[in-house]
Amino acid sequence: MKRSIVSALGAACLLVLLGHVALAQTAAPDPTAAANSYVNAPFNWQMWFPVAGSPMQAQIDWLMQYVLWIMAGVVGFVAILLAYVLTRFRASRNPKPSQVTHNTLIEVVWIVVPVLLLAVIIIPSINLIYYEADDSNPYMTVTVTGHQWYWEYSYNSVPGLDYTSYMVPDDQLKPGELRRLSVDHPMVLPVGEKIKFVITSGDVLHGFYLPSLGVQKYAIPGTTLTSWTTITKPGTYFGQCNQICGLNHDAMPIEIKAVPLADYIAWTKTALATYTDNAAPPSSPMPRNQLADATR
Repeated sequence: MKRSIVSALGAACLLVLLGHVALAQTAAPDPTAAANSYVNAPFNWQMWFPVAGSPMQAQIDWLMQYVLWIMAGVVGFVAILLAYVLTRFRASRNPKPSQVTHNTLIEVVWIVVPVLLLAVIIIPSINLIYYEADDSNPYMTVTVTGHQWYWEYSYNSVPGLDYTSYMVPDDQLKPGELRRLSVDHPMVLPVGEKIKFVITSGDVLHGFYLPSLGVQKYAIPGTTLTSWTTITKPGTYFGQCNQICGLNHDAMPIEIKAVPLADYIAWTKTALATYTDNAAPPSSPMPRNQLADATR
């Protein structure tokens, strides 16, 4: 009797153990989970650039504010000067107007001062242009192709990893997904590494725009343009096609999951196994509800 009870308990323990093993195998950790801790998305009544997610966007934001304060100073000075002139030289105070037509000092000042202002603006602007153009020595390269109306991402450093990214339709949104921004297959990139984008189009003019990462390039049929970025913080970042590319122009969001390098490498293995044949466009270029879900 005791032997049968022990056998039954042993069998039950074995079943529980096997169940835990099976559950562990089926519930593999999500390699993009680190990106869920921070979301850099637009919000209502936003009045400025999004929070910079890359050194390039930080420099763009700095230059924007730098030039803006210079412009504010010029506008303020001109407004004060105009108010002074209207008050000091009005007809009631000057019944006999001055006949002076030239003033050497003023003419020198209004030439020299604008030149100096242009100099203090153009120097950091040129530095930023050279910084943006330096896409040499990237850690990895992603070829981005715009289509009507979805994106295709091909990871040059991971042979075979080429997949499409469609906007999640409004009626299929899941908790945590954002309307008109979330996609079925986000681009996944490593944090702290230089990422080069090779951008082109398969049909019409598109725009590859990542406002928080400092990337803005046209996707032009028959040619390629390059850009790059380095993401400084794990999180989810959003962009959009900002060229009017046709009927479903608004259905081309860009979602990026930025994760630590080890998680990115783990994701590539998962993506190679699950995104097979996902680069092939559907028969009709419609959102995800028209796309086979075999790759999900």
